[in-house]
Amino acid sequence: MTAGILGQVRSYDRSVQLLLLNQFTINLGFYMLMPYLAQHLSGDLALAGWLVGLILGMRNFSQQGMFLLGGTLADRFGYKPLIVAGCTLRTAGFLALGLVDSVPGLLAASAATGFAGALFNPAVRAYLARDAGERRVEAFALFNIFYQAGILAGPLIGLALTRVDFRLTCLASAAVFAVLTLVQLRALPQARGADSGKRESVARQWRQVLANRPFLLFSASMTGSYVLAFQIYLALPMTLQETAPGEAAATIGIGTLFAVSGLTTILGQTRLTAWCTRRWSPDRSISWGLALMGAAFIPLLVPVPSRGPMHWIAALVPTTGCGLLLALATMVVYPFEMDTVVALAGDRLVATHYGLYNTICGIGITAGNLFTGAALDAARRAGTPALPWLFLTTLGLACAMAIHLLSRTGRLTPHRWEAAAATA
Repeated sequence: MTAGILGQVRSYDRSVQLLLLNQFTINLGFYMLMPYLAQHLSGDLALAGWLVGLILGMRNFSQQGMFLLGGTLADRFGYKPLIVAGCTLRTAGFLALGLVDSVPGLLAASAATGFAGALFNPAVRAYLARDAGERRVEAFALFNIFYQAGILAGPLIGLALTRVDFRLTCLASAAVFAVLTLVQLRALPQARGADSGKRESVARQWRQVLANRPFLLFSASMTGSYVLAFQIYLALPMTLQETAPGEAAATIGIGTLFAVSGLTTILGQTRLTAWCTRRWSPDRSISWGLALMGAAFIPLLVPVPSRGPMHWIAALVPTTGCGLLLALATMVVYPFEMDTVVALAGDRLVATHYGLYNTICGIGITAGNLFTGAALDAARRAGTPALPWLFLTTLGLACAMAIHLLSRTGRLTPHRWEAAAATA
């Protein structure tokens, strides 16, 4: 972390500082373990491929499917209890992943780790938005830096531990979450949203959020951005593995891809956010960022030689360039995106809005990845490697246009939703 970033962090209240540190620690503990879980399940435990997919899918399903419930509980009971409960549950889940070898036990542990994320993710974001006040955009820019720093550090520590024993990795990850739980219990102040403590039914809370039409339109328009950003974990590594001359080269290429993405965010996020804030409105920043996300895949349209000494370099350069552009685009979009969710919520049921937003985007990621995977297979069979990249470029431009149209028609102006809610 640079001195400038640390200076910005110190300018916030203690609660915001703790939330930023918490997010780094959450990602550190998570990414110490998760990248190596599939190898443990298929190698050490010798499980069939479909069982490995089922266990890993259970975590994603339980997290995406329960985000709305987690956000609703945070709005009802306060943010701190949900953050502490989520970290406690993840501690237990990671311990179980290292100690259990039966399929039912592994499924339960995987579900617990996913549900834990559904408990603390909406609460953390709503808490950060509440205590950052008018400096929400800057706070979410810092949040993204700490988020990416955890993703960078976690796999490196996990690799060293896994070389000794995967169970050691599980114990270490669980210990990280256990310490984090204790720190939050002791140091994180209590915080409640404007709706916390109200005796409205859950169904009524959900009806209020589902009646927020501008928010739903914004959420649907943003799903494509998550599909595009996720390709750094799906399409780009698959491309490097197919073109690499060996497993070692593929590992180096994928590591380079993640390092470029993470370091770019850590070093440039706050400067880029300040630059966008000076020049563009939040809506326009999001639109331009989404357009850049789509454009990030254009370098991959350049044909790569099928053989020869330059084959690997010719594949690595555009792939890494795509990862760099995706990182820059995410840096442009993310702080303003998170701020827009709060603005459209009208400071009411903010965690519930974040929960539903994550669920909608999670469904979009699943559908988008299925389509992208099918496009990669079809392109391989037909000998048309440009097909998936054209699809992803078009998706980014379509999302940018959708946000632009929402902005031009005034649907991203918060007072429209507030007036409609008051009438209801």
